[in-house]
Amino acid sequence: MSTASFTSNFFGTGCFWKDESRISTVKKQNEGKVFVKCAVNTKTQKTEKAVRIGVLGASGYTGSEIVRLLANHPHFGITLMTADRKAGQSIGLVFPHLVTQDLPDMVAIKDANFSDVDAVFCCLPHGTTQEIIKALPRSLKIVDLSADFRLRDISEYEEWYGQAHRAPDLQKEVVYGLTEVLREEIKSARLVANPGCYPTSIQLPLVPLIKANLIEYRNIIIDAKSGVSGAGRGAKEANLYTEIAEGIYSYGITRHRHVPEIEQGLSDAANSKITVSFTPHLMPMIRGMQSTIYLEMAPGVTIEDLYQQLKISYEDEEFVVLLERGVVPRTHNVRGSNYCFINVFPDRIPGRAIITSVIDNLVKGASGQALQNLNVMMGYPENTGLLYQPLFP
Repeated sequence: MSTASFTSNFFGTGCFWKDESRISTVKKQNEGKVFVKCAVNTKTQKTEKAVRIGVLGASGYTGSEIVRLLANHPHFGITLMTADRKAGQSIGLVFPHLVTQDLPDMVAIKDANFSDVDAVFCCLPHGTTQEIIKALPRSLKIVDLSADFRLRDISEYEEWYGQAHRAPDLQKEVVYGLTEVLREEIKSARLVANPGCYPTSIQLPLVPLIKANLIEYRNIIIDAKSGVSGAGRGAKEANLYTEIAEGIYSYGITRHRHVPEIEQGLSDAANSKITVSFTPHLMPMIRGMQSTIYLEMAPGVTIEDLYQQLKISYEDEEFVVLLERGVVPRTHNVRGSNYCFINVFPDRIPGRAIITSVIDNLVKGASGQALQNLNVMMGYPENTGLLYQPLFP
C-alpha cells in the first residue's frame, strides 16, 4: 500500500481500511468502541534519509534481502542499484514481492554514478568483486558480501578460489565482519568483508569456547546443512527442483571454499593453527542453516562449563541467543531473522560435546549481518532495521 492513502476504523480489536485521504479526529461512539481515521501517503511523506546506499548486484538473493531489510531502516535509503543483466528494470519486476518499494531502476555497473552514494553493499559473485571495489571512490564505506576479501592470505585465496587476487593492496585494510567478535575493529573500518553463512554459524559458538580454553583444538567435526538459496539465484542444473526435492546432497567434501575462512577465524581465537573436518549438505528447503559441531572438551571441563561460557559471552548480545538447557535449535525458529540460536549437549562419548547452531543463511548468514556491520560502521545502533521477528510457520 505504499502509494495509497487510507483511513482506519477500529471496532474493539477489529480493523477495517477504507480508501480516503482526509484526516479526522478520534471520536468515541460507544464504550469499548473507538473509531479512528487516519491518512498515510508514503509518496508525499517520503523523506531523504541520512545515509545514501548503493546496492551492487541487487538482482540476486542477498541483494533483494538488503532491499527488504532497508525498507524499515530510518537512516539508510537506497539511491543506486546495479544489476548488469537486469539493467533498466525496476526492483518490482525482478522481485515482485518488493513491488511496493519506490526505488531507482537498476543500472549496469559501468553506468553507476556514485556521487549520490555514501555507503555500498556489494552483493556481486565471487571473483568479480575485487576489481570493482578497487575502482570505487575512497570516500565510500563498503560491506562486501562476496568471499573475495575474507581470506587475509592472498595465496590461500588463490589456492581455494582458483584465481589470482586482483586487489592485494586493498586486502591489507580489510576488516573481517563477524560483528559480535570484531565489533571494535568494524567501527573504524572502511571496507568490511562480510562472513560466509557456514563460517558465521560455526564461529559464533566456537570462538568463545576456544578463547576460554575450554575445548581441544583437535578433532573438531562439523556437519552443516543449508537451504538451496545459499547457492544463489543463477540457473544451475544441480539446483533444479527435481535434483533437490526429496533428498539430501553432500557437496564440497574436504574442499568447500568456506573451510579456510572457518579455520582462519578459529585459529585467530586460539593463536594457534586449527584444522577442522567440515562437510556441508544441501537440503530441500529454501532458506535456513544448521551446523552440528562435535568436539572434545579440555581435561576437567564439563558441559555446564561450556554452557556458562556461552551464556556469559552472549547474554548482552541482541542476535545470538543461547537457548534454555535441553532445547534443540530449529531453522524454522530463525527464518527471516538476524538471529543465531545455539545450544550445547553432552555426547554419549565421555569428554565430548555436541553444539547445534542455526541461522537464516540469507539474513544472519549474509544480508542481515551486512546491515548489522554497516550500522556499526556508521555509528548507529547495530540492531537498527533488523528487529524483524522470525517468520513462523
